[in-house]
Amino acid sequence: MSLLRHALPLAFALLGALPAQAQKLSYLGQQIVPSSAQFRGVPLGGLSSIDRVPASGHYLAISDDRSAHAPARFYEFALDLTQFRRSADPGHAGVRWIAMTTLQDNNGQPFAHNAVDPESLRLDAKRQLLYWANEGQRSNAGMQNPTLRRAHLDGRPAGEFAVPAYFNPTGSVGGLAEGDTGVHNNLAFESVALTPDGRTLWTMSENGLAQDSLPATVNHGSRARMLSFDIDSGKPGAEYVYDVGPVPFAPTRAGDFATNGVPEMLALSATEFIVIERAYAVGAQTPGVAALNGKTTSNTIRLYRVDTRGATDVSGWPSIQGRDVVPVSRTLLLDLSTLSHDDGSTLALDNIEGITFGPLHQGKRTLILLSDNNFNAAQFTQFIALTMD
Repeated sequence: MSLLRHALPLAFALLGALPAQAQKLSYLGQQIVPSSAQFRGVPLGGLSSIDRVPASGHYLAISDDRSAHAPARFYEFALDLTQFRRSADPGHAGVRWIAMTTLQDNNGQPFAHNAVDPESLRLDAKRQLLYWANEGQRSNAGMQNPTLRRAHLDGRPAGEFAVPAYFNPTGSVGGLAEGDTGVHNNLAFESVALTPDGRTLWTMSENGLAQDSLPATVNHGSRARMLSFDIDSGKPGAEYVYDVGPVPFAPTRAGDFATNGVPEMLALSATEFIVIERAYAVGAQTPGVAALNGKTTSNTIRLYRVDTRGATDVSGWPSIQGRDVVPVSRTLLLDLSTLSHDDGSTLALDNIEGITFGPLHQGKRTLILLSDNNFNAAQFTQFIALTMD
């Protein structure tokens, strides 16, 4: 990654905490990369996070490809916000792909197929390190512990953080039997946040642990856990409960797949975050129609402002069942289904899983969101730019 070798310390003055009052987020525009796109002969897809490189203004995104299409990897790319359009069919002229870097296992080799599930990545420009989350799994293919890892900028391993054992999946594959513990399948570590002071790393389970709560449904939410780590020692620190909301739309047929969870968060300060809640329900008639196929996407995306102050520190608690717990505060910032294009049509949302600060645009700060197309021809890689007033 030639352009990353010259990365400077994070520009925290630019990326400092938002004021305590509510922020107005406005829709600047979007770019859509078709799922047929490739880079260096490899399908461009599964992009599950986004982070900005302060020195170059470029961006990084990890792919959640489990070394199926190519070895586990992350990308470097550039975005030109002047090319973003408030249109259902904006093109992708503002997206330029620059580099692709393979992540390496502890033996310095590319990860084998299904050996890892990369889901989020953050750059620590001060230490010249990357932090990335491996979601783990709880399935018939086997149990795999969720992990939070360090890597050098060229993808070489640089150690792991000490995730408490009660996050590790044990018991039944379904995770619903008595005595089951740990993360539910596909509802584990999808997020990584680095605090502006550079001292603390955070991740969150997408839904609750098996011993804490059921996964979210249309009828109820789920009690996810936010977990912090001291970056220098790698040891876990404070841990809080985040109450994920119920699935906002029911699937067309009762019993079909529906989910709501946290795929990413962005640190505003040592205690404040923007959290994405991403919901999907099979066949749900959500607002907006995708230009790709003229259909709704069945996704809803909401941004919440979260504050850990006053919440119960549950670090070291194997279970929260039956215990008095004050969760982190959670305030809706924006329901992206309320955004419209210049022609009045509603913004159709794909599977948004990434968020980062962007550059200043006409004197205003920006947020950039990114979707994971799941390597599905019926989906798309979507970049959305928001301005903050």
